[in-house]
Amino acid sequence: MSSSALPEFRRFRPLRSSVDVRSSNAETQLDGSEFVYPMFVINGVNRREPVPSMPGVARMSSDEAMREAETAMLADVNRFLFFGIPDEKDATGTRAWSPIEAVQRTVAEFRAQLPEAKTITDVCMCEYTDHGHCGQLTASGEVDNDATLDLLAQTAVSHADAGAHVVAPSAMMDGQVSAIRAALDDAGHESVKILGYSAKYASAFYGPFRDAADSAPSFGDRRTYQMAPSQHEEAMQEIEADIAEGADFIMVKPALSYLDVIASASSRFRDYPLYAYNVSGEYSMIHAAASKGWIDLENTVLEVLLSIKRAGADAIISYFAIDAARWIKGIR
Repeated sequence: MSSSALPEFRRFRPLRSSVDVRSSNAETQLDGSEFVYPMFVINGVNRREPVPSMPGVARMSSDEAMREAETAMLADVNRFLFFGIPDEKDATGTRAWSPIEAVQRTVAEFRAQLPEAKTITDVCMCEYTDHGHCGQLTASGEVDNDATLDLLAQTAVSHADAGAHVVAPSAMMDGQVSAIRAALDDAGHESVKILGYSAKYASAFYGPFRDAADSAPSFGDRRTYQMAPSQHEEAMQEIEADIAEGADFIMVKPALSYLDVIASASSRFRDYPLYAYNVSGEYSMIHAAASKGWIDLENTVLEVLLSIKRAGADAIISYFAIDAARWIKGIR
């Protein structure tokens, strides 16, 4: 058949002919301002402890965290999520709400010295309890949902007292958003927002995080309070519950294995900014493959983050945030 006899067809290749053309026709684009950079903060000064399972990530004292934040802000990343690691732990995680612990100190110092930075604090007990579970235990070793609510509320108020803009309860206790909202309001922190870890799955991708935060459970697992990977509609119900209880923002965690959940949440809850957490295991497996030369680090990272945004995320929490923002700006 001659070329003149071919049926008419649309020509897509001209739209892909060069980097400039591809960029100008991109349906979805990344921007550093959409990223949130998570940090593991510890007590002390001039402390920086690399996390072996997470290349490029370290546990940092507040002064080191501020230096890293300054680098991030040069690349337009100005939101930071803090996880605290105490020097001592106990059965009820009492260090979680101490005003002199790492998260509270770091938030206060950021507010004083980096006023343009937006501070978000993780509210959970697993980093602070000696058993590694996300709440207070009963005599039989089960997590006591209602008793834990009081501990989460105390912790959230202590973060707000230090100056946190947003508190992010991640314990997956029923009623945690409502308890925290009431406690914040009673303490005069009506303007402090709540980012709910609304759809948080019991995922295999959390291993490196537990290494970094020293928060692996000493017995059992977290499947009785985190969601099963099989559940989709339950995730929508969890999100609805958080919104009804007063959450200002919602989250799906992890991101890559749950892009369908992100897409559904984005479509169903359009009025609420949706965060997606590109978690530690997703970060580490990309680094591991790149270190073997099996994939290109930069292109893979940007493709992954683009897929999360394309699925519907308004903000992406990622340990890649600084590098990705720099690559987007052309900084190598």
